[in-house]
Amino acid sequence: MMKKGKVDIITMGCSKNLVDSEQLMRQFDALGYKVSHDAEKPDGEVVIVNTCGFIGDAKEESINTILQLADLKKRRKIEKLYVMGCLSERYMADLQQEIPEVDKYFGKFNYNEILTDLGQEYRADLRLERSLTTPAHYAYLKISEGCNRTCSYCAIPLITGKHRSRSMDDLEKEVRMLVGKGVKEFHLIAQDLSYYGIDRYKSQKLAELLERLSDIPGVEWLRLHYAYPAHFPYEILKVMRERENVCRYLDIALQHVSDHMLGVMRRNFTKAQTYELIRRIREEVPGIHLRTTMLIGHPGETEEDIDELKEFLRFARFERLGAFTYSHEESTYAHKHYQDDIPEEVKQQRMDEIMSLQQEISTEINQAKVGSTMKVIIDKKDGDYFVGRTEFDSPEVDPEVLIPVDIKGVRIGEFYQAEIVDAAEFDLYGR
Repeated sequence: MMKKGKVDIITMGCSKNLVDSEQLMRQFDALGYKVSHDAEKPDGEVVIVNTCGFIGDAKEESINTILQLADLKKRRKIEKLYVMGCLSERYMADLQQEIPEVDKYFGKFNYNEILTDLGQEYRADLRLERSLTTPAHYAYLKISEGCNRTCSYCAIPLITGKHRSRSMDDLEKEVRMLVGKGVKEFHLIAQDLSYYGIDRYKSQKLAELLERLSDIPGVEWLRLHYAYPAHFPYEILKVMRERENVCRYLDIALQHVSDHMLGVMRRNFTKAQTYELIRRIREEVPGIHLRTTMLIGHPGETEEDIDELKEFLRFARFERLGAFTYSHEESTYAHKHYQDDIPEEVKQQRMDEIMSLQQEISTEINQAKVGSTMKVIIDKKDGDYFVGRTEFDSPEVDPEVLIPVDIKGVRIGEFYQAEIVDAAEFDLYGR
C-alpha cells in the first residue's frame, strides 16, 4: 500500500553517498514529507535510489535494486522512482534506455533537482544540515569531493571530476551544529584526504583542519579515512600524537607494493617510499592502528608481485586490511591499455592467500590486547551483548568490542573504560 507524502531513500555504496542521502533527507524533512532510509519494503509515494558505480559487483547490486523498484512502480506500489548517484552519473544514457520505468535520472551532484521535479524548492539555508542515518553519537563528515589522481584501474575521477575541497569555515560550522545535536565522533571522509586544501588554499591543510575541529568543545573523537600515500601530509602525525580527541587511526589505501605493480597501476609511489611511509607513521604515532586496502589481480600481476606483497604485510603488520579483486572498468586507463589477463579463479586464490596471512596477523594483534583497558563507545545492543568500538575501530568495517548485556548502567552512545578479557579473530570481549 503506497503511503502518500512519504519518501523512501535507499543508499548503495560508500559513506560519501550516505552523506548526500542525509542532506537530501533533511530537505524533504523540512518540506513536511515523512522520510525513511533503507526501508526493507519501500512503500513511499516517492522512492529515490542513490547508486554506486565503483566496480562490477556494486554496479550489479545498484541495477538489481532499480529493477526491483521499477517492478513495484509497474504494479502501482510506488508512484515516482528517481535514481541518483555514481552509477547514473556515469551511465545516464544507457540507463534511460534500458530502464525507462524510472521517472528521472540524476547525477552525483545535481540531486537537489529532484525537489524541483516534485514542484518543491531547494532550501539553501539548510545546506549544512542533514538528517543523520547513523546512530546519534557519530557522523561522517565529507571534507571534499572528486579526485585528481590518475590510477589505472579507478573510475572514480571519471564520475566525480577534479578534487574540490570544502571550506574550513563550513566544516567547522557543520561540526558545531552536529555536536549541538549530540554527535561526539566524526569520521572525516573524502576520495583523497591527502589532497585537502591544495585547490582552495594552495597548500595541504588537513593538519590545520584537524586542529580547528579538535578545538570544538564536545568533539570526543576525530577519525581519518582514505588518505593517499603520494605527497602524504606528514604534519597530521604531530596533531594525532598531541591531541587526545584525534584517534590514532589512519585509513590509507596502498593497493600494492612491488615497484612493478605500482608502476603499472600509475600510483606515483615506490616500494621504498611505501616502506618508509609505514615506518615513519608508526615511529611518530606510537600505538597507531593502520587500515589499508589491497587490489589483487590487476593486469600484469605475477606470483612474484604477490610474494613481495606478502613480505610487505609481514613487515607492516596492518591492524586492519581489506582486499578486492580487479574489475575491468570501461574508460579507465587499464581498460584502454591492458588486457584483463588474470583468470577470476587466480585473482580469488591470490586474494584468499593475502587475507589468510592477514587473518594470522590480526589474530595476534587482537590477542595482545587481552588484559588491557581501553576507552570504548557503545554503538548498539545486539542479542546478549552491547556492541562497542575503541578509537582504533571504524563502524561497519573494523572489529567490535562485545560487552555482556547483564552489566548494569551501560548506555548507547556513551564512553566507558572496558577491560579486554578475551579476543577472537576479529572481535574483542570486554567488561
